[in-house]
Amino acid sequence: MTAAVFFGCAFVAFGPALALYIFTIATEPLRIIFLIIGAFFWLVSLLLSSFIWFMAATLTDNKDEPRQRDLLIFGVLISVLIQEMFRFAYYKLLKKSSEGLKSINPGEKAPSMRLLAYAFMTLVIILLHTFWGIVFFDGCEKKKWYTLLVVLLIHLLVSALTFISPYSGLNLVLAYIILVLTGIWAFFVSGGSCRSLKLCLLCQDKDSLLFNQRSR
Repeated sequence: MTAAVFFGCAFVAFGPALALYIFTIATEPLRIIFLIIGAFFWLVSLLLSSFIWFMAATLTDNKDEPRQRDLLIFGVLISVLIQEMFRFAYYKLLKKSSEGLKSINPGEKAPSMRLLAYAFMTLVIILLHTFWGIVFFDGCEKKKWYTLLVVLLIHLLVSALTFISPYSGLNLVLAYIILVLTGIWAFFVSGGSCRSLKLCLLCQDKDSLLFNQRSR
């Protein structure tokens, strides 16, 4: 039962992201390089956030519960701000290497349920970061700076939902609503349309089919 819960939660959390990697990234070496660079930027942002939080926790007396909660809120805010700053830095890096980018084609029940809720929330975070990247980069490219602010606020909102109670049913529903809306936004920002979506779902998109045949 423990193994089934583990693999079930793992596939829920990372299955769609793994599928995206296999079908959209793994076929192009250059995309893999950019994926690794993006992951490096994200890990450095988390490292810097953790360092700042550690220094704040060391310099303050956080033995009482209210102080611990304030410290966690501070850590979430700092982490989100630093992640978005590094996302912007990553965009600048990609912008400078635009010539290279042109070559890319466009009893146990309660803990188990809690783990499953964490898995679904992890899935939301992974997909949201993918969608945020698309929208964020489009905003930078088109100088729509309000888009960056919207991404930052949505990031803060989702972080607040996970901070308050990540295994709450209501928070999961809100997170998935945000995921769907952000995914639709990213779809249209990346050049999608209702017609292209319909053709894709009906397997009638000839351009997509030709691209898949060439890749094979």
